[in-house]
Amino acid sequence: MNPIHRLSDLPKLLAVLAAAYFLTSLGHFSHNAEFICEYPNLPASLTRAKVYAVWMGITSVGVIGFLLIRKRFVMTGLLLVAVYALLGFDGLGHYALAPMAWHTPMANITILSEVVAAALLLTATLGLLVSRVRQRHRVSAG
Repeated sequence: MNPIHRLSDLPKLLAVLAAAYFLTSLGHFSHNAEFICEYPNLPASLTRAKVYAVWMGITSVGVIGFLLIRKRFVMTGLLLVAVYALLGFDGLGHYALAPMAWHTPMANITILSEVVAAALLLTATLGLLVSRVRQRHRVSAG
């Protein structure tokens, strides 16, 4: 089996999962920004603009990861995509501020869909990283 060298070599599933996470993350952050007063116990200093800025910062981690993969820095790129996916679990912090029952149904849907999409992307990315490490080990051992 050939090692992954280009973005086009990545399994289509990873691209689909990244797109799903991107969209669910955008949905959660957009809902958070537009309905910020409906999220219980958020700091008063948190503004709509800050929410969107954080989303752009998080998304840039994933974009840089895919760009690095495209430039043939596959391991580093996959590691950044894994970090991007891990950042999707941050939405669970809402439940540290207030129980699920205090959030609107739509807030819970956006939070939980982002977390599920992040978990799927993380699983696929870690699978590719492990596969890549095993391929390198086989090449160096053989």
